Amino acid sequence: MTEQQRIHLRVEGMTCDSCAHHVTQALEGVPGVAQVTVPGWDSARAELVADADVPDEALVQAVEAAGYRAAVRERQPMGGNGGFQPRGDSGFDLMVIGGGSAGFAAAIKAAELGARVALVEAGTIGGTCVNVGCVPSKTLIRSVETYHAAGESRFRGISTAAGAVHWPQVIAHKDELVEALRQAKYRDVLAAYPQITYIQGRARLTGGNGVQVDGVSYAPGKIVLATGAHPWAPPIPGLAEAGYLDSTAALALKELPRSMIVVGASAVGLELAQTYARAGTHVTVLEALPRVVPFEEPEIGQALADYLREEGLTVWPGVTITQVSREPGRYRVTFQADEATKTVEAEQLLVATGRRANTAGLGLEEAGVALGRRGEIQIDEHARTTNSDIYAAGDCTGDPMFVYVAAYEGTLAAENALTGDRRRLDLTTLPRVTFTDPQVAAVGLTEEQARQAGYEVKTSLLPLEHIPRALAARDTRGLIKLVADAASDRLLGAHLLTAEAGEVIQTAVLALKAGYTTQDLAATIFPYLTMVEGLKLAAQTFEKDVTQLSCCAG
Repeated sequence: MTEQQRIHLRVEGMTCDSCAHHVTQALEGVPGVAQVTVPGWDSARAELVADADVPDEALVQAVEAAGYRAAVRERQPMGGNGGFQPRGDSGFDLMVIGGGSAGFAAAIKAAELGARVALVEAGTIGGTCVNVGCVPSKTLIRSVETYHAAGESRFRGISTAAGAVHWPQVIAHKDELVEALRQAKYRDVLAAYPQITYIQGRARLTGGNGVQVDGVSYAPGKIVLATGAHPWAPPIPGLAEAGYLDSTAALALKELPRSMIVVGASAVGLELAQTYARAGTHVTVLEALPRVVPFEEPEIGQALADYLREEGLTVWPGVTITQVSREPGRYRVTFQADEATKTVEAEQLLVATGRRANTAGLGLEEAGVALGRRGEIQIDEHARTTNSDIYAAGDCTGDPMFVYVAAYEGTLAAENALTGDRRRLDLTTLPRVTFTDPQVAAVGLTEEQARQAGYEVKTSLLPLEHIPRALAARDTRGLIKLVADAASDRLLGAHLLTAEAGEVIQTAVLALKAGYTTQDLAATIFPYLTMVEGLKLAAQTFEKDVTQLSCCAG
């Protein structure tokens, strides 16, 4: 029997599905080629099973005759995958379902371990972060922040002129960056890993380790589910009938509305609310819980709401929305607040009340994969589901929906699936950031969480007016709050409302991981005239009156 090989080709020049079909036909016509897979024209590659004596030149010439360019990247014996024996009759050691951050992290880790990987994506490659999440939102935030700073300098007594925001141009620049990063960080990355086969299609579990992708059956050794999440809206009377913007649609508006109602005052809602307000939209924020950023420290939520109101936003926490209606060009939202019925109207309505896992239609019940009460996939400390052949990672698990959590979990899930459950999930020192201005960042326990956990709690609260960097920048909006165990002095949590808080918080993450006490933090040398020095000053506040210290005082 003739020995066969798995052959990986780089193919250039494909621009559509027809191109992929032409390349497939050309390669199938080469004598000795048994199977050809072109995993989407944008993958720039072809995967073959062929006799070992089929020469590279024959494959390259066949592709060139069809009008494209090709190069053989790798040839592998059918029996081996870098030390892995294929664990399923499809030849794939691992199938990753979902082509976002968690899915790519899982696929790359598996490839690094020598596994043969299938990466399946039903929609746009790249998932939430690059397409409709972090990248586009932070790009808009920074664009409008620059305009806002030019028009309203924080240096008292100094003002600079600024023209109106050209919103279509801002959106166009955002779209250009999204496309560039989608290409560089996802499509191009695939080309560097010939062990990964990209399959465009919708997957469904069929039981055990079986998977169907658009009718084609596979039986990989292990499976990682990384299907992400989607925006969710509560059952508010009239909302579904009226229609509304979700965060994805709000990031793509081609025209700047004159007014907008934002329902939801956590990270996504507030980031978009402030962005639109700074661009010139009159924004009203409605939040059901008692304060904005309701899961952060109350001092932070109260202060941030005040800063937003100073910028002209109308902020209503603690409301109950009773009705949404719409007429041409206008939404009307009725709500209860302060024991009174109120109504607000606007051109646009954005609902930013959280996300839910993409688990419908996946065949999870047939595969014995249990779900939580919000439809999230339940996983154990190893990222394994209730089916021992299936792992899950990222937003579909209901864990904190940050891209860096998705990447961390994807890597861990793939490693555990292929090498045994050696690693455990650990999110105890997970930082979180809300990209408002000033930013909110936190790690560890809040004061309330620490008390509920049974600690004897002590806290320090330092307004930014006591931090030299804030004074020099003429921007003393914000505060730093530290939470510690009074018995051991060990730091339990750090909570910031400052400019660039997302840059500062990682120092607190490292302090928590190292088990620092507040005295350790207070004794650490920090560079002067930096915002991160505020952590030292906040730690000193446990024992000293920092207003009585000179600059750089230890």
